[in-house]
Amino acid sequence: MSLASFLGLRWRQALSVLKWLAIVLPMAIVVGSLCAGFLWSLDAVTRARFAFPWLLFGLPVAGFAMAFVYQWIGRSAEAGNNLIVDQIHEPGGGVPLRMAPLILVSTVVTHLFGGSAGREGTAVQLGGSIASGFGRLFRLDAADTRIVLMAGIAAGFGAVFGTPIAGAIFALEVLTIGRIQYEAMIPSLMAAIAGDWTCHAWGIAHTHYHIAFLSDAAGAASFHLDGLLLLKVCLAGMVFGLVGRLFAETSHSVQALLKKLVPYSPLRATLGGVAVIGLVYAIGTREYLGLGVWSPNPADATILSFFEPGHIDRWGWLWKILFTVVTLTSGFKGGEVTPLFFIGAGLGNALSGVLGAPTDLFAGLGLVALFAGASNTPLACMIMGVELFGATHAAYMAVACFLAYLCSGHSSIYLSQRIGVPKTSSDRIPPDVSMRHVRDFGPSPIIDLIDRIQYRRQASRAMLSNPQKVQTMTKFAHKLAPRDIGMLRIYMTPREKTPKDGKSLFGTRPLYRELILAAKSAGIMNAVAHHTHFGYSNHGKAEDAGFELPNPDLTMCVELISTRDQLEAFSRTHGAWLKGKVVVYKQIEHWDIVDQPSIADAAVSPLPAAKAV
Repeated sequence: MSLASFLGLRWRQALSVLKWLAIVLPMAIVVGSLCAGFLWSLDAVTRARFAFPWLLFGLPVAGFAMAFVYQWIGRSAEAGNNLIVDQIHEPGGGVPLRMAPLILVSTVVTHLFGGSAGREGTAVQLGGSIASGFGRLFRLDAADTRIVLMAGIAAGFGAVFGTPIAGAIFALEVLTIGRIQYEAMIPSLMAAIAGDWTCHAWGIAHTHYHIAFLSDAAGAASFHLDGLLLLKVCLAGMVFGLVGRLFAETSHSVQALLKKLVPYSPLRATLGGVAVIGLVYAIGTREYLGLGVWSPNPADATILSFFEPGHIDRWGWLWKILFTVVTLTSGFKGGEVTPLFFIGAGLGNALSGVLGAPTDLFAGLGLVALFAGASNTPLACMIMGVELFGATHAAYMAVACFLAYLCSGHSSIYLSQRIGVPKTSSDRIPPDVSMRHVRDFGPSPIIDLIDRIQYRRQASRAMLSNPQKVQTMTKFAHKLAPRDIGMLRIYMTPREKTPKDGKSLFGTRPLYRELILAAKSAGIMNAVAHHTHFGYSNHGKAEDAGFELPNPDLTMCVELISTRDQLEAFSRTHGAWLKGKVVVYKQIEHWDIVDQPSIADAAVSPLPAAKAV
């Protein structure tokens, strides 16, 4: 490389750093200030909740109001952290600015009335919302928008927990399992440090945790490793991973079940509030409400109490899982991380009694390792352990976090997280598939179990009355009624508009949308628009969008399914729109799945059959 080339490269790198300083620094200051106000508000409402215990009975009303507001004006903001991760993977509509005030107020309300939730979700959404606003302000392209969103996550996470290095790594690691987004390394580190400094500048102090084990030993500050203790840490790390998976899968399954049983979200949140109140009176304690970081009652289980030597709590972690799952899956806002800290520290406390290990060490290991397993961010959590507890037990932190990550399998509290590299070579998972789709490969365990129990109960009743009839019904309960119909495919680009007709006051509209609406008016059976990522049309140039990024010149397809007569009439009616397009017709067969007339009076029906395609 010539001297001119070398100096030119260094100059471009310096300009890039200056550009990100100009964008990220003010963004991180805003995010850090919001996080400072948020943490102050959380502390204030937590003290109010302890001072006025009757506030708990307002939780159902608060849940109804919160869910109603999100349903009314929240729209895409309801997706929370998953929306931000989706926008980083596939920049599109952006993260709405209204997400920031909505999540801040709703989380504070959740904690005021006693919901068991965290604060990381709020910090990340504050960071993502403000970062998206800065991206629009500076008119950043798709690649730079991804980077500024990651920097927003880093600023929020670093500020709310007081762990800036872990916050920067978390933003790079949380998006894709097995892959770190190094392109955002410098902006994320800038944002995390600036956000943390800003939060401290407002006078906000974070909770300090301390592991007394070997803290005074000579040379312990640099390194310590004991073979037997390491074996116990390995066992605990595997348990942390399994419980992290339990939390994630239980949360997603219960949420899916609640949405199925109670589609109206305000009612769902109301019932969740009632359930939390019922749990409080069923077990006779309020110690599993709120963050669980501290309590004015010394006898309550808290994160700090789990570090006390001699204080062993066997089942506090399990109760916290129950309270948190009920709170978050019913629609209350907050985050999972601080409850996961509670669950992990409590589980580490319980395991220390079983394994005969130092209580405070295992509480600290559980605090970071269980979160590593549930979020698939082992590096960030290991570094968080060093930032929170010092480097004395860094080797144990690494072992616990890495084993928890491995043993949690392909599950995550973030459904938009993608799999870049499967955790084991035997896992046959398509590349870059999201955790949401990994879960779609199989049914929800809870819903599947309920369906199986219902079916077996019905089948057993019918078997007692008429075994031969059940056997016949199971084999021939439905029949197929095929009929010939047609499929029409129209190829175009997303940017194409309808021809000007002088009737519209707002100019022309996207052609693919107008075709779908016209098909609906014409009574066409099915009409869908398929976006593509690579292809060409009409012998044109092959267009490539890269990895699932929008390209207005890339070919897309509008597909209509109906009878041939209807499709022919539609094509002639809208010939001005279709002229010059590639229009393909294909004869297909439609299947109607209907009941057998001979068993219409059967004592029991099997599970519903799949609808016709």
